[in-house]
Amino acid sequence: MSVDTTGRLAQLSEELEALRAELRRGGGPARIERQHQQGKLTARERIALLLDANEPVVEIGLLVAHDQYDGGAPAAGVVTVVGRIAGREAVVVANDATVKAGSWWPETITKMLRAQEIAMRCRIPIIYLVDSAGVNLPYQGGVFPGQYGAARLFYYNSIMRRYLRIPQLAAVMGPCIAGGAYLPALSDVILMVEGTSFMGLGGPNLVKGATGETVGSEELGGAGVHTALNGVAHYAVADDEACLAKLRVLVEELPHDHPRMDRPASDPRRSTHELHDLLPDNHRAPYDTYAVLETILDGEGLDEFQADHAKEMICGTGYIDGIAVGVIANARGMIKDPKGGRPRFGGIVYTESARKVAYFIETMNRHRTPLLFVQDVSGFMVGTAAEHSGIIRAGAEFVEAMATATVPKLVLTLNHASGAGYYAMAGQGFDPDFILSLPTGRMGVMEGESAVMALFSGVIEKLKEEGKVPDEDLTTRMDEVRAEYDRQLDARFAAARGFVDEVVTPEELRPALSLLLRASLNNPGPHVGAFQLPAGVT
Repeated sequence: MSVDTTGRLAQLSEELEALRAELRRGGGPARIERQHQQGKLTARERIALLLDANEPVVEIGLLVAHDQYDGGAPAAGVVTVVGRIAGREAVVVANDATVKAGSWWPETITKMLRAQEIAMRCRIPIIYLVDSAGVNLPYQGGVFPGQYGAARLFYYNSIMRRYLRIPQLAAVMGPCIAGGAYLPALSDVILMVEGTSFMGLGGPNLVKGATGETVGSEELGGAGVHTALNGVAHYAVADDEACLAKLRVLVEELPHDHPRMDRPASDPRRSTHELHDLLPDNHRAPYDTYAVLETILDGEGLDEFQADHAKEMICGTGYIDGIAVGVIANARGMIKDPKGGRPRFGGIVYTESARKVAYFIETMNRHRTPLLFVQDVSGFMVGTAAEHSGIIRAGAEFVEAMATATVPKLVLTLNHASGAGYYAMAGQGFDPDFILSLPTGRMGVMEGESAVMALFSGVIEKLKEEGKVPDEDLTTRMDEVRAEYDRQLDARFAAARGFVDEVVTPEELRPALSLLLRASLNNPGPHVGAFQLPAGVT
């Protein structure tokens, strides 16, 4: 089948790939070479050796902070991924020492906390590859203090150790200074690389200034000191490659409850590459949502629930890579009323569709079936008929069912994620396990044209009454509002601020959903903040 590679989705995917390539270079070739000259691999090279080869990987927050600090903080100086190690899902956090010596920006903390929260929710191991000079001092005000400052990392460390019993393995592969030393110290196992790693509450310069003592890094806090002298660390290894190999062995030795396999996986009815044709260039245009679902689900397709009722919302069950899921998707286009009334707008939630989805979610929750929300939602219906039908109460039922469902929840944004409909379709504030977006995703209160009408309709109406048209100044201001909304609606803008975990291309979609679904299967729920302590834990 011929696939359009010149349309909007293809163009946005190409722009995304170019941005990703730039960010993955970290601090650039010179700093990468300097890392190699120090006998160290880069963060991404380390992760590649640690993870299973030829398995899907989802990088969480690659785009975070890419449009801040004049481009000087690619990926906020830390690489966070979900992947597989020795066949089991795990989270990896790796400081990128090519970016400001791996120091911490405020967004670095945000990414590391998100990685820890994934491990806590999904009950999967987390591995820290530490190579950091500590706090980026000019931005310490956004790193050091606060409820979600750096101290939160160590709080999560402690909760995972004492209550959740989530494996935490730390490899000190470069400097690990000051408070940052508590990250490995509060882990279960610490590895250190001979000759290149250092761990200490203060480095040689600070020690000299504080005590007058002159001491070298290796003598103060090298691998030999911490493994042979004081017993702080547990393994000393020769180099980065040996360190990563040892980590793989340690993960393989961990007890493991394998996620369920409901049935053998089968290929989807359509290739995800066909999304380039299925999603129109104009994000307002209708398309066949059922065909889109055929690119995501296994070959058995969708077993639709209440297929002929409230058709603007699609509910049904299917499989992704052999694992059962309940699917909730917005249909797009005009929906005929079977009673002969006015047609309905796809992408809008009506009273009947809200109640239909609420009932379906509750059913899936009772059956312990994970949920996949496929967002292309513009909001809830407004107007006299909608209000008289009780849409506020129905919408509350929808939101409550979604919010209180304890099964794993994954979100995929195709186009629009707007208004209260975004909230109801498992928006970030409701703590879904993972949120993915295609490059076509658009997240915001409303579209730019709607914002223009909200802001300027009074002025325009007054001009009409006076027989006038908008002048150049008013037209310019309206255009500026449209442009600013388009900038903020872009999926890359959302990803830069951590509103989505990753923007994926069509070709990456199914492997990413499969990996993240398996990672989330051990989440016992409910989805309350970062984690939920097991009942009876003391």
